[in-house]
Amino acid sequence: MRSLRARFTVLAVASGLIGAAGLSVLAVLGLLDWVAAVQLAATGAVGVAAGGTGILVWRLTRMVRRLSRELDAHTHRVSEAIAQDRVEIISSLDATKGEVRRIRKQSLPGLARDLVRQGRHDYEQQVAWTELRDFLALENTAPFMPSLRGWAASPDVLRILVAAIDEHRPTLVVECGSGASSVWMGYALRRAGGGRLVALEHDERYAELSRELVAAHGLSDVVEVRHAPLTDWTPPGQADSAAPRPWYDEQAVADLHGIGLVFVDGPPEATAEQARYPAVPVLLPRCAFDAVLVLDDADRGDERAISDRWLTEHQELTSRDEVTEKGARVFTRNAS
Repeated sequence: MRSLRARFTVLAVASGLIGAAGLSVLAVLGLLDWVAAVQLAATGAVGVAAGGTGILVWRLTRMVRRLSRELDAHTHRVSEAIAQDRVEIISSLDATKGEVRRIRKQSLPGLARDLVRQGRHDYEQQVAWTELRDFLALENTAPFMPSLRGWAASPDVLRILVAAIDEHRPTLVVECGSGASSVWMGYALRRAGGGRLVALEHDERYAELSRELVAAHGLSDVVEVRHAPLTDWTPPGQADSAAPRPWYDEQAVADLHGIGLVFVDGPPEATAEQARYPAVPVLLPRCAFDAVLVLDDADRGDERAISDRWLTEHQELTSRDEVTEKGARVFTRNAS
């Protein structure tokens, strides 16, 4: 707009100067008197002003129209953007509503069932733990009893083992793994009036910690923790056809005979596929005829496959499932 005004000003001044100069020449030559010259000059100035104003109005009208079109286009783009955002927001809200409905329909009932199941497990474990302490008369035991669950065996599994010790009075118990369960079963053997427990532990540092725990409870005369590192094991007679798997060094059980109870709670699942399978092929020949074998974590797929193999390969074995937090399967020999 400023450029337009500047151009018009220059044009008007130039036109005025040229017109004034022309009229002055005519007046000097006597072709036109001065009054008429002044009148003509004034009229020309008005005409120039009017023409310039017309040009300004025309240019201004074009600019206004262009601005109007640009404003309309911008308004249209803004409206489209707002509409698109609204569509996206509505879609997002619809998706959120759908997810909330799905959670209400699927997840919340499942979560409620999980909470109920976990509460039931917690209650059962507390009951089993209380029964164990009462049965073993551990109210005045010092130091405190080691905690159960998690990596350690659960109280409900220990209840099965303690009941088996009380019923069968084994002279020798073998535990695959060591820790809190070693202490609880040690107390059960002492209450039964005899017997000893040999716990196999593949981790040397953990074996030492288990020994310290056993000693702290004054059970070193009942419980022996043996460091048995994992070594390659293959089924007897299949050295050439079967791939070796890691299991406790068999030298650690070479002197064990007449085993009355076996608790299979190791090696850890991460050791290898069906890591606990060798327990029966290795230990069953060293067991008493009325021996009881308890497999922990029997709800896991690996342990189910292991126990099925044991039953297939050792026809003299029979089993029953016990309902525990992590599942347990109890094996005995057929009476016949």
